[in-house]
Amino acid sequence: MKKTDQPIIIFDGVCNLCEYSVQFIVKHDRQARFKFVSAQSERGKVLQRRYGVDTLQDGTVILLKGDQIYVKSDAAVEIARDLDGLWRFLYVFKFILKPARDFIYSIISKNRYRWFGKKDECLIPDNNIKERFL
Repeated sequence: MKKTDQPIIIFDGVCNLCEYSVQFIVKHDRQARFKFVSAQSERGKVLQRRYGVDTLQDGTVILLKGDQIYVKSDAAVEIARDLDGLWRFLYVFKFILKPARDFIYSIISKNRYRWFGKKDECLIPDNNIKERFL
């Protein structure tokens, strides 16, 4: 598996919750560690095929970090670990049993469109954060 130079987050580009999450990460990642790519974009599809993952089918955010692939709650706690401020302390949830974390994650994921809505088009980043999107 190829190592990524900078952590890449593959997200569902039409999901409102996912867009809010990306905006949250951008705000709390002042050192711009993370790059983002929509699962629906051509680049997102290529990355998913390369790493054998499917954001939309699996209902998960995907984090490519170094030579590791993180999905579901593992991705969420790994992302939190690299955020600025107190948010990094959410990493303590890593010590909760993975099946329990993923169960809660899956409930939210399966209901994300119903609870938070869905767009017709993928997120289009503004000029302030455009360079962080692949």
